[in-house]
Amino acid sequence: MPEIDISLSEIQSILPHRPPFLFVDRVIRLEPGRSIAAERELRPDEPHFKGHFPGRPIMPGVLVTDALAQAAGLLIGLSRKLRADPEARAPALMMLASANMKYVSPSVPGETLELAARLEREFGALFHFDVEASAGRRVVARGTLVLAEVRREKP
Repeated sequence: MPEIDISLSEIQSILPHRPPFLFVDRVIRLEPGRSIAAERELRPDEPHFKGHFPGRPIMPGVLVTDALAQAAGLLIGLSRKLRADPEARAPALMMLASANMKYVSPSVPGETLELAARLEREFGALFHFDVEASAGRRVVARGTLVLAEVRREKP
């Protein structure tokens, strides 16, 4: 996968998430329609670290999973944008399911979380991904996610 640099503003043009619930800082590799690698700097001042857990902060597994889902959504959105797909505007994707998620090692403030997602199957509006989060050479979490494209409500 060739290295690329996707700006935060481009990420925000695709994902509806905003701080403190945006968990992707940058995209570092992209193979359109196939796979993505993104990063998230785990900042000590993030609100979830204050209570999870005082004295030994770790990123909650559910937030690691959400970060992986955001990376997977970026794969779909960026792939469409690069193809000049008529539906290239940000797809409305929701995490439908997570399966076999294993939390192997905690992630802590100061680390950079690498988020990898590989599209395994696409069936209509459903997208099935193999995902893995790591910090350095250490695996933090891995499993499978299903995202579903939902209809946009007319304003």
